[in-house]
Order: sequence, then structure tokens, then C-alpha cells
Amino acid sequence: MSSSDKTNRVQPGVEEHVFVAVLKAADHLGQQAEQMLKSHGLTGTQYNVLRILRGAGPEGLPCKSVGDRMISHDPDMTRLLDRMEKRGLISRERQKDDRRVVKTRITSQGLEILKKLDAPVRAMHKQQFAHMSGAKLKQLAELVEEIRKCESEERSEAS
Repeated sequence: MSSSDKTNRVQPGVEEHVFVAVLKAADHLGQQAEQMLKSHGLTGTQYNVLRILRGAGPEGLPCKSVGDRMISHDPDMTRLLDRMEKRGLISRERQKDDRRVVKTRITSQGLEILKKLDAPVRAMHKQQFAHMSGAKLKQLAELVEEIRKCESEERSEAS
């Protein structure tokens, strides 16, 4: 076996090591975000819903579409949205043309919270990745996207 063959081989268990490292990194970054958001009265999940709805614009999204776009799956989207609606962060409206569809929209109060959070969130992300060069960050983004593409291809094949 040539030396180049040896260097191209993956060490046994490296996939498990990478899996655990990615989960630990995600947990660490997520905990930092949760702490910052908590000081503004939001959970990470609530912040994610507001971000999704701001991106959807004034037309909003059906509840199912909000759930599909979430970073992490929430088994009880209805209750999450109920709590957010009670706080005045979102509004929901059953569609007249199809009563099965409930459109969810961000309110001005929800937009105001996001506006206050935009700069602190950007600053937090800058701090979280300050030790990495732009080139390494770009490479990391591409590698993570490669993992996600593989996952979405597997999901569509299973359907």
C-alpha cells in the first residue's frame, strides 16, 4: 500500500468522533444563544419562529410551513404559537378560502424585539467565531452544508 493510500484512509471511528464533536459544538453555541435570548425574554425556539416570520413578510406562513423551517423540530408547534400569540409577538388567522389553513404573521411587537436583537445576535456570532479566519469559516459552512444536503437527500429518498 502506498503512503498516499494510507493518508486517504479514514481512521476507524472517525465518523463517531466527528458526530460527537459537531453535537458538542452545536450545544455550546446554542447555550450561548439561549443565555443571550433569555435576557430579552425569549427562548431560542421563539426567536427562530420570529426570524422565520419576519422573513416571510406581511403575507405570513401557514403554521405547518413555520414548523418545516424550524432549526430544530418542536413536537408541539400549536402550543408554542399559542404562547407567542398571547404575548402579542405573532398573530394567527384561519383562511377564509381554506379553513384548514391558519396563517401566522409576526406582529409589530415581534418585529420590534427582533430589531433590538439584531445587533446583539450579530455581535455574539462574531465573538463565537472570532478565533477562526474567514477562509476557515467559509470552509466550515461548506462542510456543514454538505452534511445537510446528504440528510435532505436521504429524507426525499425515504418518502
